[in-house]
Amino acid sequence: MNLPRLHIEGRWFVDEHGRRVILRGVNLGGDCKVPYPDGGTNFPSDFSNHREVSFIGRPFPIVEADEHFSRLRAWGFNCLRLLTTWEAVEHRGPNDYDAEYLDYFAELCRRAADYGFYLFVDFHQDVWSRMTGGDGAPCWLFEKVGIDYRRIAESGSAHVMQHLYDYSRGGRQEDRYPTMSWSANSRRPANGVMWTLFFAGRDFAPGLTIDGVNVQDYMLDHYLGAMREIARRVRDLPNVMGFDSLNEPHNGWIGDSLSYRHLGPTETNPNRAMPGLAWSPLDGLLVSHGVSRSIPVLDFDPAAKAAVHKRDRTINPDRISIWAEGRSDPFEQAGAWKLNSDGTFDVFRDDFFQRVGDRKVNFIEDYMGPFFASVAENIRAINPDWILFAELDPMSGFLGPGFPADTPPNTVNAGHWYDIVTLATKTFSPNFSLDVLTGEIATAAEQVQARYERQLGKFARMSETVNGGAPTLIGECGIPFDLNGAEAYRAFQAGDRSDTPWIPHIVALDLMYNALDTLLINSTQWNYTASNRNDLAIGDGWNQEDLSIFSRDQQTDRDDINSGGRALAGFVRPYAMATQGIPRKMKFDRVTGLFDYTFEAAPSAARATEIFVPRLQYPHGCEIEVIGGIAELDLDNQRAVIKVEQAGEVRIVICRKA
Repeated sequence: MNLPRLHIEGRWFVDEHGRRVILRGVNLGGDCKVPYPDGGTNFPSDFSNHREVSFIGRPFPIVEADEHFSRLRAWGFNCLRLLTTWEAVEHRGPNDYDAEYLDYFAELCRRAADYGFYLFVDFHQDVWSRMTGGDGAPCWLFEKVGIDYRRIAESGSAHVMQHLYDYSRGGRQEDRYPTMSWSANSRRPANGVMWTLFFAGRDFAPGLTIDGVNVQDYMLDHYLGAMREIARRVRDLPNVMGFDSLNEPHNGWIGDSLSYRHLGPTETNPNRAMPGLAWSPLDGLLVSHGVSRSIPVLDFDPAAKAAVHKRDRTINPDRISIWAEGRSDPFEQAGAWKLNSDGTFDVFRDDFFQRVGDRKVNFIEDYMGPFFASVAENIRAINPDWILFAELDPMSGFLGPGFPADTPPNTVNAGHWYDIVTLATKTFSPNFSLDVLTGEIATAAEQVQARYERQLGKFARMSETVNGGAPTLIGECGIPFDLNGAEAYRAFQAGDRSDTPWIPHIVALDLMYNALDTLLINSTQWNYTASNRNDLAIGDGWNQEDLSIFSRDQQTDRDDINSGGRALAGFVRPYAMATQGIPRKMKFDRVTGLFDYTFEAAPSAARATEIFVPRLQYPHGCEIEVIGGIAELDLDNQRAVIKVEQAGEVRIVICRKA
């Protein structure tokens, strides 16, 4: 399929024919974080084979591509956020790229074009690497900075499922590996060390050099080198729009006081505290050196509607150091602090991570800005037209800072948004929904949707800080499908094939997409995992997450394109894919099937407006009324084409036939 190339005009994606394009896509896929076939967190591992792993087969073997691409196209998606990892490309060692994997990945991109998918490449990471409880960076980087990866989990420097989980028990294990606990690794010392070195090694570890260059330059050069290897193989594909900068980057300890523990809003840090361990950088450095440390634990208090400190936890009771023989943390070498031989310590600069000389550091301006520039320069040396899909820390959209002043041109705001409580607790009810950032409680679906619109609207307004205005594409949004104790899985196992067990999921997704429609912003839902399983130990194969809109073990009829889909009525819905003019208003009522779309026509655009009209929402057909244009309905291809001949407002109304 010959896809017209896309470019940016203000807040819109625009195709070669002059039409505004709304991208509604999906992340492909959740298991791309782990090696194929048995590298998922549902398999025990000590990571000792980290140089020999392969990611060929993630997100699926090439022989399955037609099946999965056909399904995603039938569900109306027109865009893919296609995942890879730094580890997938350079796991063997520095500059030793996996050519077979790179060829496989390029073939996936070519096949995606055949099915009409635009895509951008996402170099994915979560909490740095698999060895630190997530995914992303190759293991040999720990050796380069002086860390023994085999001691990271044992010391408590990271919270790793493969270290904690009892595989003989299976299922949920809140006593050993609590639900969604992986994200707290961002506060633990292994992440603190690696992220600080990655973004700011020149400032905070000037003495740490690898192969003759500062650690920051070494790490960035290798990250960009892995990206270039993929870029070279897909440079001429018109469906490849560009690259994500880096999934959910973290500041490490940059900007933090060495000894400060955030227990609640203060004058210097007015943000609400999050549940979990309240680490200070000093706590992390001490634990990394084998010092046992008592850390405050914050638990959510329903009465206070906030996370409060009621207990402590001892970390690293066995006193295990993560530093290899003869190595030490470079921040001690740089004069931030000192661990004495008798176990005591001295702090020389509590503001060590907050100031460089006389300058107070700003993570977004001082480090994310130059990083965006480096990634943009890197990919545009291969293809000058590529778009940068830029991400800040995932909380930035909620808390409000804009993009760096020197964000490169041709950049999209690709931040992530979730209903945090639904994601963290895997529960949802429209009749009782907490906003963890404000403490407010919604007691009706309309209130939940209004909150979603406020939060997503804040993300969209951030785009105004990108070169005077840029598109918003919510790079991740979605829900866990093991909601409310995985009751839908039990119903499916018992033989219920109706939508009834999936009503909470359908409602949650519907409210999310209603908000996206209201704001007319783009999105790629998290996620589609071809290997997904309903087993609570497995899910999408990574840390018991299960946000996949497809599950292989729910596929009861291989001839039915929808078989295996979950809560389809929540996200398979009509939308304006390409508009011959400027979109003004889009709304869909899932219950009645009424779709109402208004745009300001621009007859100068060379192609007509296209609306996705899914059979799933209109099983007996539909009726379409157009004011200001002429409609051609093609239900076989799930499309409505609207032709206009003069400027002015055009309104399209689609409703179900009885």
